[in-house]
Amino acid sequence: MNKVITAQPLTRASFAPFGEVIDFDTDSHYPINNSRCERYHALVKPEAAGPNGHVLVNLFRGTPYDFPLTLSMVERHPFGSQAFIPLSPRPFVVVVCPNGPDGPDEPAAFLTAPGQGVNYPRGLWHGVLTPVGAPQDFVVVDRGGDGSNVEEFYFSHPYEVRLPEDFAP
Repeated sequence: MNKVITAQPLTRASFAPFGEVIDFDTDSHYPINNSRCERYHALVKPEAAGPNGHVLVNLFRGTPYDFPLTLSMVERHPFGSQAFIPLSPRPFVVVVCPNGPDGPDEPAAFLTAPGQGVNYPRGLWHGVLTPVGAPQDFVVVDRGGDGSNVEEFYFSHPYEVRLPEDFAP
């Protein structure tokens, strides 16, 4: 029997132990370009450690998952952070796990509000990119360089991730 995890709304407070939320709901902004543009400044701090580490900006196109979702694997990146910024106003599911003594601890799941993104710090266990309802494109900021920057962990017993009962994709 899978343990059940229901995705909760993504907020800065609820996600703070796992990383940073990327959205416009911040006081860190100011006008630029003769007040024709508002700059939302320094929302996250990308990390790129390790041999020849450098920050990359990528585009990802994700295929939606069916729910409930069977969560059997999580991954982490020891040398760099990883930010996911959606290019469409659709929600996606974020699964994260605190570090335990022998790998990832109990997972938590979050459902983003349309337009919200996340930044995982280096070393945080997390699920794979999980669009909901339709294909979705993302800007992904992560680390390039030498050495393997991905570790995978397979749970001995999978978890079942559910969407909130009142959610309609």
